Amino acid sequence: MSKAGRLVVLVSGSGTNLQALLDASADPSYGARVVAVGADRDGIEGLARASKAEVPTFVEKLRDYATRADWDAAIAAKIAAYEPDLVVSAGFMKILGAPTLGAFPVLNTHPALLPSFPGAHGVRDALAHGVKVTGCTVMLADSGIDTGPIVAQEAVSVHPEDDEAELHERIKTVERRLLVDIVGRMAREGWTVSGRIVRIGNQSGGEST
Repeated sequence: MSKAGRLVVLVSGSGTNLQALLDASADPSYGARVVAVGADRDGIEGLARASKAEVPTFVEKLRDYATRADWDAAIAAKIAAYEPDLVVSAGFMKILGAPTLGAFPVLNTHPALLPSFPGAHGVRDALAHGVKVTGCTVMLADSGIDTGPIVAQEAVSVHPEDDEAELHERIKTVERRLLVDIVGRMAREGWTVSGRIVRIGNQSGGEST
């Protein structure tokens, strides 16, 4: 069996996506394992989940640094220490800077079908727009807000009685499953990027990542 891909997962809250990745990676056939969990704050459930799984953790608080550039450099250095093949932003509420994005592929999720409804209120914005179908997106992060190349998407129907919380919970259930599937496939099969087109597996064309 080939060596498992190394994942660094970044969290800011409850860590439900992290838990899904920890559970999946307990199976050696998954192809990836979480080697570290980073956060931008103390005392969150995501860090507790990592500790319970005996996964190393680190915390880099933005307020501890004089400038955003200093924080960008510090968190990139912490990530680099674990030599990841892939960084997963799993509910991480900070935008990563060039030191991280330039050094590692970063996978992110969003609770809408991008490019529709980017930003912090994707579920609320979709409801306000009156869409009948929304969903979730897994993407490779870039320097923009939810603008990176799309890796995978899955649709979620909007019910007439939905409020933001109900719809978001249904999206998050799909998002966890999709993220786990995509991370495992990327680890096992590799991927290529050509412009905005991401292909998982051995299809020809593009730049290997």
